Amino acid sequence: MSATDTAEDPHRVPGSRGTTESRGTTASRPAAGPVPDLSVVVPAYNEERRLGPTLDALTRQLAAAGDRWGSWEIVVADDGSTDATREIVTLRRDPRLRLITSPRNRGKGHALRLGVGASRGRRVLITDADLAVPVSELERLDAALAEGGAAAAVGSRAVPGATLGDRRHPVRELLAGAGNLLIRWTAVRGIRDTQCGFKLFDGEKVRAAFAASRLDGWAIDVEVLRHFQRAGWPVAEVPVHWSHRPGSKIRPLDYLRFPCDLIRLRLPVPRPADAVAAALFLTMAVTLYAGRFFDPARRYLTDSLQDQNQWEWFFAVTADNLAHLRNPLFSDLQGVPDGVNLMANTAMFGLSVPLAPVTLLWGPAVALSLAMTLGLAATAAAWYRLILRRLVPQRGAAFAGAALAAFAPPMVSHANAHPNFVVLFMIPAIIERSLRLCAGTRVTRDAVILGLMAAYQVFLGEEALLLAALGMLLFAAAYAAVRPRVARAALRPLLRGLAIAAAVCLTLVVYPLAWQFSGPQSYTHLDHGPGAANSVRALLTFAERSLLAGDADRAAALSLNPTEQNAFYGWPLLLLALGITVALWRRPVVRALAVTATAAAVLSLGPRVHVPLTGAEIPGPWAPLAGLPLLESVIVSRVALICAPVLGMLLALAIGRLAHARSLGTQYAGLLAVCLALLPLIPAPLRSEPRAEVPAFFTDGSWKAYVRPGESLVPVPLPEPSAAEALHWQVTAGLGFRMPGGYFNRPYGDGDRSGVYGVPLNWTASLLKDVRETGVAQVIDARAREETRRDLAYWRAGALVLVPQPHDGPLRATVDKLVGRPGTWVAGVWVWDLHEGS
Repeated sequence: MSATDTAEDPHRVPGSRGTTESRGTTASRPAAGPVPDLSVVVPAYNEERRLGPTLDALTRQLAAAGDRWGSWEIVVADDGSTDATREIVTLRRDPRLRLITSPRNRGKGHALRLGVGASRGRRVLITDADLAVPVSELERLDAALAEGGAAAAVGSRAVPGATLGDRRHPVRELLAGAGNLLIRWTAVRGIRDTQCGFKLFDGEKVRAAFAASRLDGWAIDVEVLRHFQRAGWPVAEVPVHWSHRPGSKIRPLDYLRFPCDLIRLRLPVPRPADAVAAALFLTMAVTLYAGRFFDPARRYLTDSLQDQNQWEWFFAVTADNLAHLRNPLFSDLQGVPDGVNLMANTAMFGLSVPLAPVTLLWGPAVALSLAMTLGLAATAAAWYRLILRRLVPQRGAAFAGAALAAFAPPMVSHANAHPNFVVLFMIPAIIERSLRLCAGTRVTRDAVILGLMAAYQVFLGEEALLLAALGMLLFAAAYAAVRPRVARAALRPLLRGLAIAAAVCLTLVVYPLAWQFSGPQSYTHLDHGPGAANSVRALLTFAERSLLAGDADRAAALSLNPTEQNAFYGWPLLLLALGITVALWRRPVVRALAVTATAAAVLSLGPRVHVPLTGAEIPGPWAPLAGLPLLESVIVSRVALICAPVLGMLLALAIGRLAHARSLGTQYAGLLAVCLALLPLIPAPLRSEPRAEVPAFFTDGSWKAYVRPGESLVPVPLPEPSAAEALHWQVTAGLGFRMPGGYFNRPYGDGDRSGVYGVPLNWTASLLKDVRETGVAQVIDARAREETRRDLAYWRAGALVLVPQPHDGPLRATVDKLVGRPGTWVAGVWVWDLHEGS
């Protein structure tokens, strides 16, 4: 329950329905009358043996003190006892003694919430029913509140001056010590002993803290002290005398429940609106993938080109490597004989490893579909959380901004084929943790967490992390120019935190990165050619998958392919962003965001910018960056992806501002402008088509008769980035055979370590590719057959396989001549067994 649930009545007792008091008042509101100076709250569960002496000691001590404590009351909060605990209270005729009961046992936290909520005192003392700390120690706690200015005084067994009588069993001591370390690391800092059951509080503050609590177990003490620290209310730790009392109510299961309660404290309290937002994001993701989501094994995303085959292969080979305890960073199933450096490719271990059980049980198609759909929804939810925590309090505004950030046209384009640019839920978390470093409050802790997050993002997508870092750098520079004083104050803790985070991250990823850049089949960079940049028209044009305004031909002319439409925000959205920037220009964050989006858009135009309508070219700002390490491998048009979350944030700020507009006309006009800018961007579901049937040769195991250990199976023609269906055949066959060629990144070879897509074609591979593309059988002579024999020996080929396809006649005739004998029709394919006659 949140604090807002009790804002109208600070004395409300959550969950007190059906609760009774011994004097006939209701538990949801304290008894009327003068407000006592001190309330003593005693939680009790089956305490018939210990409660009587405890009440005697309390009343005797308080009464003997005269006016020292002023007026007082004792509230016993019974937690569904099944013995005579209640009768011990009700049979006493002391009007200062009150009983609050719960119909069933729910835990100490619930009992304290009832008792404190029913208390009325200006100060509230909480003590356990065993009175392990004598009530005489109240003097020390009271001095901390009266003289030290604290809002809470915690009796402590762990600070200098504390004394201990009888101790607990050594095992209990060990468990308690471990729990205390966990508390201090995860929840409450600066307090050595949170679990001593003797605490004195300011009455109004402790009632607010317990009203906001939600734990029912022993961790309620941690939750309440955490509430005090977050509210800025001082907490003093006071040494007391403590002795172990037999008859502890802590059960072995409670030691297991305690860490779970601490984890709950770390999690935000969900609101119905947040759950609705998450459900809507998931619905949007499922709708986008509707053509494939419900039958992933037999449907193919049309615009993914060959990337779906490649990604399913990555998921399959990762799971297979893990299942057989092989090196997960390498595979020899493609690119025979050299193999594939998986770390130098987009194997996405951050998802393919945890989803390995799904891959092994239901196949990589299901695993990839889940990763992309759930990952897209999680990314939207992560942007929603960041916007809500850092920019606007309105959940509707945060939802709109997050939806644009996650489902902007470039993201929808990548949703066809690139989960590393769709599953970005760590990026908002990294941004949030970096912003915490600027505050300088818990730099080391936040930096360690940031380092762990960055390390995980390396295994989700390095290029996405690089672009996020570039976007954060642009924003930081712009914000520093707008607010230099704030930037100077944040610089030192930020740099210190980033240094710690880098050390943590590199410690975890140094070996995988060394394998990526220096291991087998590693390369230095990828050159994507002059057509990899955006044009100004691409930024203003609507995307192909725009439901209302998409134009496939125009989008195709302005992009590399359907999976790389990295701009296409549309002129209405850019006009809206300009209007938001002008209207909210006085806000520093708006200026910084506007500069970030503009800079990213300009950088995405590449090293040479085409001036619209003139045919002229001018140097672009990307030119000095294009040759830098890491940046030289980036498809420069992807820099425009930075604009998606930035535009989402500007949109959220605008809607949040409209919510406070005084004029309904202003609100209506503003919302109309937002709708007109966003409607053309609503995406149609991604196109999909039935998947081609895999020949029985691969599904029924016929291939096994032709491939001996150490040999490869050679598809005709070889698989390559433009035709990688053979990867699907290999996956369907359980990754039982190796093959040359393939679709992955590798060095060009012969001393040239620049990266290329696929395998450089040798003589036989080039010949077969030409026949497939031209449909003309080649003239084969003795020299051609000798070249083929060398290539087949290099591949250690056991057989060649030709699957029915366009131009398969000329292909079959060419292979017949190369091998010197005709192929055999086996289980739906043509096979040339290279062992015949050997």
